[in-house]
Amino acid sequence: MHSNMDINRIMEVLPHRYPMLLVDRIIEMNDKRVIGIKCVTINEQFFQGHYPGHPIMPGVLIIESLAQTGAMFLLIHVDDLEKKVPYFVKIDKVKFRRPVVPGDVLRNECTLLEHKGNMFVLEAKAFVDGKVVCEGELTAAIVDREKA
Repeated sequence: MHSNMDINRIMEVLPHRYPMLLVDRIIEMNDKRVIGIKCVTINEQFFQGHYPGHPIMPGVLIIESLAQTGAMFLLIHVDDLEKKVPYFVKIDKVKFRRPVVPGDVLRNECTLLEHKGNMFVLEAKAFVDGKVVCEGELTAAIVDREKA
């Protein structure tokens, strides 16, 4: 079981960098699920245009934050980590329940639903203050970096 991975460990695993790195910490991970944290601040680049005077985190970036949390789970469970990259190939059954605003802390929970070969299906839910703000299913393939 891996738990409490800080941003330095996350950057060793994920290829994402600013401004697209959207998970700050992994607080829990086992062979079935991962929980990650994204602290949303007014300093996020996307708030400049979404929306001036009424900042709301774009839904696609909430999904991206969930996907990166899920990618941490997937990549930790593969061999030759540094040679692999996750590709999300399907996003399904997504629902947005409430807006995410500066000051919110996203608690991303991804649970393994299915695994066949290099394909994984994850149930993904983002919470703020214990309430679901976004949920859906993410399907990803783990591929070789040189083929990516």
